Amino acid sequence: MSDSRPIGIFDSGLGGLTVLNAIKKIIPNENIIYVGDTARVPYGNKSAPLIVQYSLQITQFLLEKDAKLIIVACNTASALAISTLQNDFDLPIIGVIAPGVNSAVKLTKNNNVGVIGTNATISSNAYQNELIKISPSIYTLSQACPLFVPLVEEGLLEGPIVSAIVEYYLKNLDLSRIDTLILGCTHYPLLKPAIKQYTNNLMLVDSADSLAKEVHLILKNNSIINNNADKGKQDFYVTDSPSSFANIAKRFLGYSIINVKRASIN
Repeated sequence: MSDSRPIGIFDSGLGGLTVLNAIKKIIPNENIIYVGDTARVPYGNKSAPLIVQYSLQITQFLLEKDAKLIIVACNTASALAISTLQNDFDLPIIGVIAPGVNSAVKLTKNNNVGVIGTNATISSNAYQNELIKISPSIYTLSQACPLFVPLVEEGLLEGPIVSAIVEYYLKNLDLSRIDTLILGCTHYPLLKPAIKQYTNNLMLVDSADSLAKEVHLILKNNSIINNNADKGKQDFYVTDSPSSFANIAKRFLGYSIINVKRASIN
């Protein structure tokens, strides 16, 4: 049996496109519906109840589009809303935190792991709690980097301004102690070169690849994989400014997208 229903992916804005890219590499024949909540971005400075409310609304929208599996590609929403979504809806719903943590646990040699993310993700302790749950001996250092998202969305990925902001945040981490750094926001992989320049030999963990492998496994185990040999199609929805989203999306995807639709979500 082949299941051509789409995979739903949602994020507060554009960062989840890094997840979409990883999914396409591993399971290119799956159809995907992507929702960017551009009217209410960023999520990182909003309260937990509001993030849960937004996540419930978008999940409902994706269910109306007949999604067979939903990926919460936003780290903030994964940290604050995933348990509510999994309890309230009867389909596979997966966030980005557990796959990133699993990768970090496999990579670290000295059990000292750093985490960077938005204010909300870091203050939730979601990564720290997940790391300790999997490996109680792990020591975690964390740092909120709230200016990283606007840098990426403005297309500022390198240069003196970016280097100064990276240094401003990462100097607060004891980089001599940790050997692995989790990029706890789906925007941050676009800043990898600038982060790598400052962190030298640290292992940088981007959860998108681990997440894509886990999604593939869930689809197979639930017999909901699309066996159609044709390449899957992508539909993009945003809650505001479709043309602006399409322009910036090229930085994340490496190609242009057209026909970004406006979604009425409330």
